[in-house]
Amino acid sequence: MQTQDAFALFQNGQVPEAEAACRTVLARAPDDFGALYLSGLIAHQSGDFARAAALLAAAVAVNDADATAQSNYSAALIELERFAEALASAERAIALKPAFKNAHNNRGNALRGLARLEEAAESYARAIACKSDYAEAHNNRGGALRDLGHHKAALESFDQAITHDPDFVSAYHNRARLLEKLGRYAAALADWDAAIGLAPKVAELHNGRGGALWELKRYAEALQSHDVAVTLNPAFPEAFNNRGVTLNALGRCDEAIADFDRALTLDPRFANAHNNRGVALQEKGSFAEAIQAYECAVKLNPDYGHAQMNLAIAYMQQGDFARGLETYEWRWRNPELRQRERIFAAPAWLGRESLEGKTILLHNEQGLGDAIQFCRYAPMVAARGARVVLEVQRPLARLLATVDGVHQVTIRGEPPPAYDFHCSLLSLPFAFGTEVATIPASRYLVADPARLSAWGEKLGPKTRPRIGLTWSGNPQQQGDRKRSIAFAEFVKALPPGFDYVSLQKEVQERDQAALAARPDIRDFGSALTDFAETAALCAHMDIVVTVCTSTAHLAGALGKPTWVLLCVSPCWRWLLSRSDSPWYPNATLYRQTVAGVWDSVLTNVRADLSAQLS
Repeated sequence: MQTQDAFALFQNGQVPEAEAACRTVLARAPDDFGALYLSGLIAHQSGDFARAAALLAAAVAVNDADATAQSNYSAALIELERFAEALASAERAIALKPAFKNAHNNRGNALRGLARLEEAAESYARAIACKSDYAEAHNNRGGALRDLGHHKAALESFDQAITHDPDFVSAYHNRARLLEKLGRYAAALADWDAAIGLAPKVAELHNGRGGALWELKRYAEALQSHDVAVTLNPAFPEAFNNRGVTLNALGRCDEAIADFDRALTLDPRFANAHNNRGVALQEKGSFAEAIQAYECAVKLNPDYGHAQMNLAIAYMQQGDFARGLETYEWRWRNPELRQRERIFAAPAWLGRESLEGKTILLHNEQGLGDAIQFCRYAPMVAARGARVVLEVQRPLARLLATVDGVHQVTIRGEPPPAYDFHCSLLSLPFAFGTEVATIPASRYLVADPARLSAWGEKLGPKTRPRIGLTWSGNPQQQGDRKRSIAFAEFVKALPPGFDYVSLQKEVQERDQAALAARPDIRDFGSALTDFAETAALCAHMDIVVTVCTSTAHLAGALGKPTWVLLCVSPCWRWLLSRSDSPWYPNATLYRQTVAGVWDSVLTNVRADLSAQLS
C-alpha cells in the first residue's frame, strides 16, 4: 500500500479504508509526510483535534515547506486554543504561499483567539482579497468586527457570507445574535428560522429562537422553542435556564425553579441560572431563598451586575437599606445600563463633598414615579448650601418645579446649565444614609391653584365621595404583568355609591371596551397633558386606589389617602408584610397572598370602600 493509494481512498469517500492505508504506510515508514498529513486531516475531520495536531506536527517536522500542511496544523491548534502556536504556523503558510486564503483565515482565527481583533479583521480581509466569495472569511470577519463594536460593518460581513453561501448556518446564527444585540428581534427571529430550516436538529438554534421570541414578548411560542431545545439536548444547561426564564415570564414560578435547578445540576457554577432562580423565588414570595440564590451568583461572578442589582433590591425589600442602597450603586456597572450611561461634565456626589456655594444637577435616571418619589430629597440637598437644578422628563417639569429647594428645573435631553456635581435621584437615599426609620416622609407636592380651580369646575359640585382610579402601568415596563390588573377584573373592587374618576392618562386597548361600558367612571385621559394636570385632578379625590405605578407616588406625595394594590413580590420601596408605607404616611397597602391572584386584594378593597359609606 502506497501513500497515493491512501489519498485516492480518501478522495473517494472511503475514510476508514484511507486511515487504515495510512497506518500501513506509517508502520513501514514512520516519517512518511503524506501518510502523517492525511492521518492528521482524517483525525481533524473526526473531531479528534489533539491527535490531529500531533500528526500534523509530525508532518511539518518532516516537511515544513508545505503551506497546506502548515495551514491545517494551524487549524488544529486553534481548536485546541493553542493560539500563539497556531499564529506561527499560519504565518509560516502565508510566507510559503502569500495568496493562500485558508492560511489568512486561520491567521485571523488565531489572532482573534489572542484578542488581537483589529489584526484578526485585517487577516480576514486579506483572505477575502484572495477569494471575494469566501463565505467563511466574511463570517469570521463579521465576528471580529462585532467584538470590536463595529456593528454596521459586522452586519455587512454577515450579509456577504450569506449572499455567497445561502446555506451557511453559522452566518445566520451570528447575524441573529448581532441583530438581537441591536434590539432588532423580529429580524433576528427570521435568521433563527432560516438557520433551523437548514439544521433542524441543532438545539442551540432553537434555544436562540426562543430568546428572540421572549424579547418580542411572545412567551408561549418561546416556550415551544425551548422545549424543542431541551428535547434535542437534555444536557444543555443554557436551554433549561432560558426555558426557566420564559416560564417565569408566564407566571409559572414553580416550573421555572425546577428548570433552573436542572440547569444547575448540569452546571453548578452557572451564575446566570442562580440569579434567575433568585428572581423566580422572589416572585413566588420565597425571599430568604432568593437572597441565597443571588449571593451564590455574585460569589461565582462578583462582577455580575444584574445579580448585584437583584441582591440590592432583595435587601431593600426586606428593609435592609444599609446593605441594599450601597449594593444598588452596582447598577452603574450593569452593562445594560452602561449602554445608556451619560457622560457628565462634573463628578458624582454621594454625600461626601461639601456643597456649600455649589450647583448640583439632580437627574432622574429611571421612571416617572421614581422622580416623584425621590425629589423629596431636594430640600435636604439645598440645606447643604447647594443650588439645586432638577432634571426630569418633560411631563414632570411643571409639577416638580414647586418642590422646596429646587432652584431650576430642566428637561432631560436638553443641555443643563453649568454644575459642579451631579447625583441621580435614586442615589440620594444612599448619599444621605437613609434607613427605614429616617425616610423623609411628609407631604412635599402641591397642585397648582389655577389648575385646581379649573378641575373643580370641570368635575362640578361634589355630591358623593370621589375615588380616583389607576389599574395599570406602562405595558412596556418589565414586570408590568405582575402589577397591572385588567380593568374588567379591577372593577370588582368598586362598590356603588361613589363618584369614580379614572386617573389613567392612557388606557390599554384590552381595557377600552370594559371602561366604555362603565359610564359611571369618568375618564379624563385626554386632558391629562402632564403631571401638573394629573396632580390637580388627583387633589380633588377623597381616596386614590391604584396599582404600583406613578399615580401611587403622586397621590402619596400630595398627601391624599392612597390605597396601593401590590403583587406578592412588589417593588422594593413597598417593603414586605406591612400595610403602611414609611415613604407615604397616608398610604394603605393591599397585598396579594398568592402570586398572580388579585381576588383577596380586590375583596378587601371593596369591603374597605363600602365601610367608608357607613
